[in-house]
Amino acid sequence: MRDGSFLIVALGDSTTAGTPGWMSPREFPPKGRGDDRSQYAYWLMHAHPEWTVVNQGINGQRSDEIAARFDADVAALRPSLVVIIAGVNDIYQGRPAPNVITQLDAMYRRAAEHGIQVVAGTILPYDTATPEQNARMREVNAWITSRAESDPNVRVADTRAAVASSTDPDRLASTPDGLHPDADGYRRMAAAIEAQIEGHRRTQTDSHGKTQKDTGHRKTQKNTDTAEGKR
Repeated sequence: MRDGSFLIVALGDSTTAGTPGWMSPREFPPKGRGDDRSQYAYWLMHAHPEWTVVNQGINGQRSDEIAARFDADVAALRPSLVVIIAGVNDIYQGRPAPNVITQLDAMYRRAAEHGIQVVAGTILPYDTATPEQNARMREVNAWITSRAESDPNVRVADTRAAVASSTDPDRLASTPDGLHPDADGYRRMAAAIEAQIEGHRRTQTDSHGKTQKDTGHRKTQKNTDTAEGKR
């Protein structure tokens, strides 16, 4: 980590790892393999050289598997902030939305216990999802948005909207495999996440002990450049 940098951990499944273009360092130690532009972590650090973003994404994992890694992959690194995107593999494997919600809630709580701010990403679309799968994804995403509105430590980035087609919100705008974003999609994810990281930092700087949120930026961040197992 660069001296004086702001440390962020990116925790999640393939849509964090950077599949299919990139294998994260967690998947292919020590530095990862592939096109490093195919991960939102790259684009965050490209925009903010003063940030260090540790990519802890693992392709194909469900939310319970991701949650099981929280202490080792997040808390042990003592970051200032964690970005959490999880649940698409649960949905793909037929698990109900409340299962995902339980795991996300546990991760958000663990982050707060360790003094780590959370940016919660919404579950991304994939082109082969059925109407019923999309309904379950929307249920989880609605809960994430509601939770962020009531929890000072959580801000939501609408990563689903960031990568979705402008003509069909349940399909990806650009994808090499119908399941994951391409490099430009990961760039758009980063833009949505970046806005919420900045919101956390702005609120922290301005509050000086106050708990009131920056409500103008607390609501779901929709990327204006709109455009797993599975993942």
